[in-house]
Formats: sequence, C-alpha cells, structure tokens
Amino acid sequence: MSTVFLYILFLAAGFAIGGAYAMWKVNKLASGVLLALAILAAASGILRLI
Repeated sequence: MSTVFLYILFLAAGFAIGGAYAMWKVNKLASGVLLALAILAAASGILRLI
C-alpha cells in the first residue's frame, strides 16, 4: 500500500507541474497554487522514500 501511495504522490506532483506550466499565461495565482501543491507532493514523496 505504501508503494501505491508513493506512486500517487509523484503522479499528482507531475500533473500539478503540468497544470501550473499550462496555466502560467492565463492565471498566475492559480499557477502558483498548483506549483506549491506540486512541490508539497514531491517533497512528501521524497520524505516517504527516506
């Protein structure tokens, strides 16, 4: 179960990074929020690996 959760965290981080990049020209605030969520998801995944 831990492996699945780790995979979901990194997948969510990837989707959030893609969304932030796509939204950059449209709405900078929403892009920043998605970027912050991506960083938190990636950091959480890295901490789960440790």
